[in-house]
Amino acid sequence: MSETSLALVADIGGTNARFALVPPGEKTPQHELTLRCREFAGPVEAVRHYLSTVGNPDIRVAAFDVATAVTQDLVRLTNGPWSFSTSDTRDALGLDRLHVINDFTALALAVPVLEEPETRKVGGGTPVPETAIGVLGAGTGLGVSGLLWHDGRWLAVQGEGGHVAFSPVTEREDAILRIFRRRYGRHVSVERFLSGMGLSNIHEALCELDGSQTARLEPAQITKRAFDGTDQRSLETVDIFCAALGTAAGNLAVTLGARSGVYVGGGIVPKLGAFFDQSAFRERFEDKGRFSKYVTSIPTYVILAQTPALRGLATLLT
Repeated sequence: MSETSLALVADIGGTNARFALVPPGEKTPQHELTLRCREFAGPVEAVRHYLSTVGNPDIRVAAFDVATAVTQDLVRLTNGPWSFSTSDTRDALGLDRLHVINDFTALALAVPVLEEPETRKVGGGTPVPETAIGVLGAGTGLGVSGLLWHDGRWLAVQGEGGHVAFSPVTEREDAILRIFRRRYGRHVSVERFLSGMGLSNIHEALCELDGSQTARLEPAQITKRAFDGTDQRSLETVDIFCAALGTAAGNLAVTLGARSGVYVGGGIVPKLGAFFDQSAFRERFEDKGRFSKYVTSIPTYVILAQTPALRGLATLLT
């Protein structure tokens, strides 16, 4: 990044894109603005609109995170409307450099710079310094990443753990999984359960299992009905969601050896508040058979920061 120019950071999800500027020598994004992806043809148009709202500064360096795997020049959002060429976007915006990484890689990069009030601990466990950190979270999709400690610094993992196979634990989850297999085929990803669409999918499957006919509900409708006590099936949906997320988080902890902790972000869990803390999340996190003692010692946290991925992106600009 130039010593005198601002840099642009953009957190691009399936539904919203969040933009901010990073002053030279700083690591804290400023002038944040959230735009709806569907209101723009692609990131070039969205960036130009954002820059017009902040005085059209000269930007030479930018970092985007995207809700999909980044394996080539062409980027196509898994659960969103945009697809774009990294090189064409760089040239169209007149940038010298454009970094593009996975959105949960950016979130993982933010974890070491979060302040204590920006997280909430759920359950017990004590972090072991300089061991791995797990990061996952549900929103439009399910993001999974992690941090590995190497040579005095954190290295972020770019993976697509939201697309591993779902692991049912209870008979009720087995029954839901059978319905999902009819719908999606033999491979049912954990994202089909643990995401906004996952809440709708679970509720719909429960209705089928109970012989009830109902219109498909949006995630916000399900959580509202669960919290106000007007729909027992919505409450069961959220209960299953939280428990299954605990299993997924425990799987991640064991896979990475994430003894520094597992952090839960995304757009859904932070909004659940005390309900999540009192759910079966932590019980299922610790339920790992012969390795239950191992995971019980690992702390879990909910990320409360509003736009942490933008701060993770800012670490790439130094």
